[in-house]
Amino acid sequence: MQSKEIAIRLARALDSKKALNVRILAVEALTTVTEYFVIATGTSTTHVGALADEAEFQLGQQGVPALRTEGHDGKRWVLLDYGCVIVHVFTQEAHDYYDLEHLWADAKAIPASEWLPEEKAAQQG
Repeated sequence: MQSKEIAIRLARALDSKKALNVRILAVEALTTVTEYFVIATGTSTTHVGALADEAEFQLGQQGVPALRTEGHDGKRWVLLDYGCVIVHVFTQEAHDYYDLEHLWADAKAIPASEWLPEEKAAQQG
């Protein structure tokens, strides 16, 4: 599976569990650590944990295990490392504090129209 496809599948899994502000950032031109970030926000620490669990489950079903996970204990910021894709699932407070979209402002955002159903992509604008 290609890295962009992995990022899209992860974003869709997060969206299916009602994650807020799901974004895919192509960071391959900016770092050697990974190719894509998938960033999402949960409404509570319980929601953050459920989102991370769903992302892991969906990719695991496709035979793609996370190489490393961090943050499941506190669930304010859960990180799932797939090598070519790193998922960040935040509470709103943690998302606002770390503001990865601003920190990685030079990254190319993958438009929602490429990975969400047409009607949902239009809502995200």
